[in-house]
Formats: sequence, C-alpha cells, structure tokens
Amino acid sequence: MENRQTIDAAVLARMFLAGAKNLEAKKEWINELNVFPVPDGDTGTNMTLTILSAASEVSALGEQMDMESLCKAISSGSLRGARGNSGVILSQLLRGFTRSVQSHDRLDATLIAEAMDKAVETAYKAVMKPKEGTILTVAREAAEKASEICEDANSLELFFRDIMEHAEQTLAKTPDMLPVLKEAGVVDSGGQGLVEVFRGIIDGYLGKVIDYTEFVKSTSGPKVTRISEQAESDIEFGYCTEFIILLNNPMPDEELHSFKSFLNGIGDSIVLVADDEIVKVHVHTNHPGQAFEKALTYGALSRMKIDNMREEHQEKLIKDAEKLAKEQAEADRLREEAAKDENRKPVGFISVSVGEGLGDIFKDLGVDCLIEGGQTMNPSTEDMLEAIARVNAETIFILPNNSNIILAANQARDLTTDKKIIVIPSKTVPQGITAIIGYVPEKSPEENLTIMTDALKTVKTGQVTYAVRDTRLNEKEIHEGDFMGIGDHGILAVGKDINLTAIETVSAMMDDESEVISVYTGMDISQEASDQLNKKLEEMYPDCEIEFNPGGQPVYYYIISVE
Repeated sequence: MENRQTIDAAVLARMFLAGAKNLEAKKEWINELNVFPVPDGDTGTNMTLTILSAASEVSALGEQMDMESLCKAISSGSLRGARGNSGVILSQLLRGFTRSVQSHDRLDATLIAEAMDKAVETAYKAVMKPKEGTILTVAREAAEKASEICEDANSLELFFRDIMEHAEQTLAKTPDMLPVLKEAGVVDSGGQGLVEVFRGIIDGYLGKVIDYTEFVKSTSGPKVTRISEQAESDIEFGYCTEFIILLNNPMPDEELHSFKSFLNGIGDSIVLVADDEIVKVHVHTNHPGQAFEKALTYGALSRMKIDNMREEHQEKLIKDAEKLAKEQAEADRLREEAAKDENRKPVGFISVSVGEGLGDIFKDLGVDCLIEGGQTMNPSTEDMLEAIARVNAETIFILPNNSNIILAANQARDLTTDKKIIVIPSKTVPQGITAIIGYVPEKSPEENLTIMTDALKTVKTGQVTYAVRDTRLNEKEIHEGDFMGIGDHGILAVGKDINLTAIETVSAMMDDESEVISVYTGMDISQEASDQLNKKLEEMYPDCEIEFNPGGQPVYYYIISVE
C-alpha cells in the first residue's frame, strides 16, 4: 500500500481507472433507473462513454505520467467525450477536480477536499438551472463531507469510505427532493452513476486489480480477423500500423501537416488525432519502421501495434478504415477551407436527428451538417466539434433537438474559438424544425437567437413509444409493454393500442389556438397504420391543418407537434 496519508499520480490514475471500470460494469442497471420507463434510458451509457473517453487517454500515458499529464488527460478526454447532461456534468466535475490538483505531486485529504469543492463549483456553473435531487446534489454533499472531515483524517481509506457512505445516504434521499423520482420509485440515475464511480475509486485505492488495456480504444475500428486470398492480393499497403506519440512539445499545425505528408508518402488510410500532449496515429504502409523513426523525432512512442492485413483483416474492415481515412481527409479539407475567411459564408446550421425522413426535412430547410443521434444516442462534445469543423461559416447555429444534448452543444461552443457558435435550446425535433423555419436571413445572429428561441414556445411536442417496466407517473399506472404518449412536461397518455394512444396524446396537446398538427412516423409504423391515424385526426379536427411526414426514427412510433 502507498503512503496512507497521501497519493501520487500513479495511485490517482489507478483509482480513476477503477472508478471508470465500475461505472462501465453498472451502466445497464443505471440506465434502468430512468424516470420514464422508455426503451432508450441512457444515463449509464452516457456517463460510461464520457469517463471511458478520459480513461483511454489516461491509459495511453503509460509510464510517462506525472500529476499534470494525468490531469490533462482526464480533463481533455472527458470534456471531448462528454455525452448527455449527466456525462457533461461528470466531465465538469472531473475538470474542476483536475484543475485544482494538477500542480501538486502528492495529494492529502485536505487537497482532495479542496479539489472536490472546486469540482462541484465548476459543475454547477455549467448548468443554467441546477436542480437538487440529482448528480449535482450527490457531488455537493460528498464535497461538503470531505471538507468537514479532511483535517482530522488519519487514514485516506477511512476518509474515502466516510465520503462514500455520505454520498450513498444523499443518493437515498434524492426521491424526497424530486417528487418525480419518488413517484417512479427510483433514485436519481446520475447520482447513482457518481456513487458507482466513488465505489470503484475506493477499490482502486485499495489495490484492486483492473485490466487497463480494456480502456485503450483503437483508432482503426474493429479488431482484425482473417481475410480471403482474393482480398489479400488487392491490398497495396499490407501493414496496419498504430501508435501514440507522447510529444516532447506541442506540435504546430504546419508540423502536423508535414508529418501527415510524410505518412502519405509511405502509405494510405491515414488518421491523425492530436492535442497538445499526444498524437494518435493510424496508417497502412509497407514500411512501419519508417513511420516509427519519423515519429520518434517528435517524442516517445507508446501503444505500438502492427497487423499484417494480408493475413488478418477482413475486406470489410479495410473498407471501413479507408472510409475513416476519407472522412478524415474530407474533414481536413473543410477545415482548410474554413480557415480562408474569404470562402466562408455568413451563417451555417447544424442539427441533431435520427431517421432518414427527419434528416431529409432538415436538409431541405437548409441545414449544412446533420449529426446522427437524439434520444437513442446522444452525440458527444467531440461529435459536435467535428460537425463545427465541417461547416464553413462565420456563425453556426446548432439545433440539439433534445434536452439531453444541449449541454454537450454548449460545451462544444465554449471550446470553439475560430467561429461564432449559437446554440438554440431546442428540446425536440419539432422545436428544431420550427426554430429553423423562423430564421430570418436579414436579421443579425443575435436577433435570430431571440427569434428562434421564442419560436420554440409556439410548438408542443408529443412522442409515442412503449414502456420497458411497470411504474407510476403523472398519476398514471404504466405496465411493461404499454404504449405511452410523452409530452413536454410528462406522460400524456397510456394505452394498449398505438394509434389510440397517439390520438389521446394529440387530444391532451390541443387547445383553442391550435392550428397545425404535424406527425412524423417512425420506422416501425406501417403505411396502413399511418393512413388510419391521419384519417381519424382529420375527422376529429376538421379546422386544423394536418401534415404527415415519414420520419424513419427508431424507438418512437410517432413524433407529434401541435402549433
């Protein structure tokens, strides 16, 4: 056991990776704690993907680790990998903590308590309207407990266990702070996720063995398998070569471009991912040694891996790698174009949606870049940043179209320095559609922010899906397999028939000022069912304009808007 009064970077890394491992192991259970019993509960998934992004960066450090490099890896990895509100909050907690300790070689209880307090302060600032009874409450109470006991802490193990016990007690009280949790019979899922991180951290401190290699994410996609003799003969460059450069100094853009040009001279399918500390490299070449020798001029090498594709890769995987390289090349081209001010257009749009039909609607409305995702998969901050790089515009409006994506969009906005990013806080696809329709080209970006945000208030949204467990919400009994109509503020309808549930959902949304009903049909809705619902709504609301559009979205049979 290390010095029981302090921990160094190596022990902190072990603790962090153990926390990530435990969260990953519990993610599906945490997903099931979602208040709404929908089939896409994703708090556990979002928090896990966020922390694994940081864990991957930490694992890549290898033996070249001190407190500063460790903290930068945790902060950078979690910020860029953050998904969903819970993931963004977790990334901000990690950011605040690491900023507080990065200049210290060893941490005692007092420094850890101060860092936990800074973590909470940073996370609360990231949320516009913090809500108690959530992950924020669990984090704050844990930090307050740490501050209370740190000066008298004679053992870090007991210090950590006391904090953990208090965090668990706080988590148990979250249903008393949020009535919706009590009605659903669950504790806060984000708070539970944080407790599992704490639990793993203690395991790591005590020396529990963790397989860190599971956190190393290959930049080339799936693992290799054998390919046919025919496919082997088509491979021009036979060795899939991957490694990480631990930079001696930050690599300027022109040097990165020069290195990429060198790799282009000896291979193809090149992917470079760089920050101030490391460069991840993937290249297909016949001369891996030349790639290594050139890379050594920039720093030490880690995670070196060579696969003979003529013997191991499936043809499909090679195509996937080539596709990845082409996408990277296209992203680089767009970045270069975006750097030329004279080629930039004044305004561009990014929208998040899933489903071919919904994507086509946004494209027709002038969206420059679509990020595939939504309630079924929240895009990360990194996904947002890549989309921003692809849009060649001075000002870019982002339409998250989901309340669980807004924080990640805001985080991407704050990390962007060469373009003006405006996040329209659209919480549903219909809100996003209404917002972009409301855009006025003649107005300034600031004026359009007001116009488009105000437009969100004119549309009500209902979404019809099915329940994955028994529960009680909004005074409605819900059983596993029931269909549910979920509105902007809760459950609107529950039933055994999809269309009848949709009709009841629309009825709950209508008022005397309603004029337009828009329905976007999901991928699992037949044309016959769609036509029947259309006919029924026309009979019920003859004075309203009724529009049906194929959305193609998964999970939600119907997305409905009333304006």
